[in-house]
Amino acid sequence: MPNIKSAKKRVLVTETKAMQNKAAKSAVKTSLKKFDAAVAEGNRSEADSAYKVAVQAMDKAAAKGLFHKNKAAHTKSQLTIKLNSVQG
Repeated sequence: MPNIKSAKKRVLVTETKAMQNKAAKSAVKTSLKKFDAAVAEGNRSEADSAYKVAVQAMDKAAAKGLFHKNKAAHTKSQLTIKLNSVQG
């Protein structure tokens, strides 16, 4: 346990930021799962809207530093390939 006031504050700030990062990553994963569900269903219009949400979420996460920019680019590429495979 830290004794210095600034170290105590650092612990609190770190915990808060960790929770925010965890929530943001979880939101990204949820949007990706919704997209995958729409693709599995074969619903093109639903997949289109879920695709836009998922890509935007990945971009924001990469900008915040939650994911590496290349991971975001790779994920978006894979989403595009899945979207193009949907007939409808």
